[in-house]
Amino acid sequence: MNYHPEFVIDEKANKKAVIIPFSQWQHLMEEIEELEDIRAYDKAKDTTDDIILFEKAVRQIKKKNKK
Repeated sequence: MNYHPEFVIDEKANKKAVIIPFSQWQHLMEEIEELEDIRAYDKAKDTTDDIILFEKAVRQIKKKNKK
């Protein structure tokens, strides 16, 4: 998608804000949400090394409680 932003500038020509059409804003929000989902998936995938089966966890807890 091609974006055609308009800029709000101050008296020294510093960019202070951006104006884009609502449809482009919606598209950007969808892209951001998808990126957040991908990052959350990647983070969850990286932590799978710590996962153990429920049955194994129960056995470990029972073993620990017997001591």
